[in-house]
Amino acid sequence: MTDKKLLMGNEAIALGAIEAGVQVVTGYPGTPSTEALETILRYADRCGIYTEWSSNEKVALETAVGAAYSGAKVLVTMKQVGLNVASDPLMSLTYIGVKGALVLLVADDPGPHSSQTEQDTRAFGHFANIPVLDPATPQEAYELTKLAFELSHEFEIPVILRTTTRVSHSCGDVELAVAEPAAVEASCEGFVKDRRWTIFPRLTAERHPWLEKVQVQLSERFSELPFNSVLGNGKIGIIASGVSVLYAKEAVTHFEELFTIFRVGTVYPFPEQMVLSFLKGVNRLIVVEELDPYLEEQVLQLLGRSHLPVDVYGKKNGFFPVSGEYNVDIVIDGINKVLSVLGETSCISHASPAVLRGELPPLPIRAPTLCAGCMHRTVFYAFKKAAKQLKKDSQAAQTDTIFSGDIGCYTLGNAHPLNMVDTCLCMGAGMSIAGGLFRTNPETKHVAFIGDSTFFHSGIPAVVNAVYNGADVTLAVLDNRTTAMTGHQPHPGIGVTALGSASKVIDIADVVRSCGIEFVRAVEIDSRENSLENCVKAAKEAMEFKGPSVIVFKGKCVGITKSDKRYTIDHEQCTGCSLCVKQLGCPALFLSSGEDKPFIQDSCSGCGLCAQVCPSGAISIQEVRL
Repeated sequence: MTDKKLLMGNEAIALGAIEAGVQVVTGYPGTPSTEALETILRYADRCGIYTEWSSNEKVALETAVGAAYSGAKVLVTMKQVGLNVASDPLMSLTYIGVKGALVLLVADDPGPHSSQTEQDTRAFGHFANIPVLDPATPQEAYELTKLAFELSHEFEIPVILRTTTRVSHSCGDVELAVAEPAAVEASCEGFVKDRRWTIFPRLTAERHPWLEKVQVQLSERFSELPFNSVLGNGKIGIIASGVSVLYAKEAVTHFEELFTIFRVGTVYPFPEQMVLSFLKGVNRLIVVEELDPYLEEQVLQLLGRSHLPVDVYGKKNGFFPVSGEYNVDIVIDGINKVLSVLGETSCISHASPAVLRGELPPLPIRAPTLCAGCMHRTVFYAFKKAAKQLKKDSQAAQTDTIFSGDIGCYTLGNAHPLNMVDTCLCMGAGMSIAGGLFRTNPETKHVAFIGDSTFFHSGIPAVVNAVYNGADVTLAVLDNRTTAMTGHQPHPGIGVTALGSASKVIDIADVVRSCGIEFVRAVEIDSRENSLENCVKAAKEAMEFKGPSVIVFKGKCVGITKSDKRYTIDHEQCTGCSLCVKQLGCPALFLSSGEDKPFIQDSCSGCGLCAQVCPSGAISIQEVRL
């Protein structure tokens, strides 16, 4: 009996995996992929699925590989930059293969909305010889997830299910095969010793021809699947994959007689036989795809080998943007460019808006910022003060301190007025970059910031390197006891697993001591009057220490723990200096246009930092919330 539900794309993927019989699920939080594993967590106990947030994507994949070697069906979730972290074991795994089934959910982020890069996982699959499925809707995400497990088990290789932000986070009706997930089969064959599981050059040489043969077999299989389909009978072809299919279909509404749309759901290996048949029926081809010109390159190669006289219009000849997220208007503009070149009198019109665009008021500027009361703001301000004091005290002609950031909420420390992040590259890079900056700027103080979850993800090797090579850098660990930016997932420093069971707390200070750090301090951040003073003192001592030093700042994430305090400004005592507003950048502090004194909004979370920086003592606790 089927059941229809309104589901987010990630939820549909999770339910598809459960229906496929997934037994082990691992991953690392990363927008836009996070909700898939979190959805499985809701059913984990009932269905008997082992689920974990791993310390990073590489570990998540390797854990899943062990289970797949034993015959289990496994799912690994990550965002596109997490695939970079997991790529080392993944590249070798393609040669070795699996015994059960191993599916990787990799969520790309065109735009990007919350990522460092706009990389395209379709191209990675081509590079690594890993099949890639590319759903356009939540329904297809559900169905392609089940197909991914089938293909992985049949061909004994990992399979990538690639989504984008709009597919992962959009909602739609999904027709499910079962109304409620049932318990999965708990047993699997178990690990059987075989030379196949130990990669050596000889094994790679033996398996590479097999791997290339599988690509041909998959291409032929994909040409028979309904996820690759043709709509229309016009002489101008459009080929698209993922959510771009929906944009293309909407763009040509009422102009269907001009176009034939080929929707590619299995993007790698390319379904050449079916695409070739489609190309023989058109004389012009428009390629609609976000990010890399992957489909365009595949089509151009196929046309060249087949000697077909079909002109192609895509990114490479300037008809569509080479980067960024698409929408219907962008696709309409691109198609109209092509029609203009072709001399077509028809022109696709944009949908008429309810209000003319010229009449719309400008959107307010809403720059991202740290939450009101975030402990990170206290740490940044403390280091800012400590750096100024050290520069003032120093007799040498010292340049400003260089602050290296990392990936997390605290990346927002780069914003005005804090301006405390001078570099940010990728997860765990802050301290390593600081070590390199020290080699080329030895007279400058170097401070790196890293979050607690990022520390466990990829920060520890940089600490070891700093000790080993004697880098004179300070690491500030911002420990708010959660993976805040992606939705407050647990990590090894909390003492709770993804399934909610108790685990051993791994203390960050103990870890860095075991790495050989001699200067280690732990500082509590709260609303006490001397909290900022203690932070400044510790920061200054760490920066004065010769050699690598670490301070672990411990506090609470205001997204989880709300204070019962709220502060207010006594306008009779306030001198109107606005130092609290100009130096802290707290969104709870507000200075109205035309006013000379700020006030504190209801979003105040009671951290007390503003009270500690106010030179006139005008800020105090107004009330204690019940």
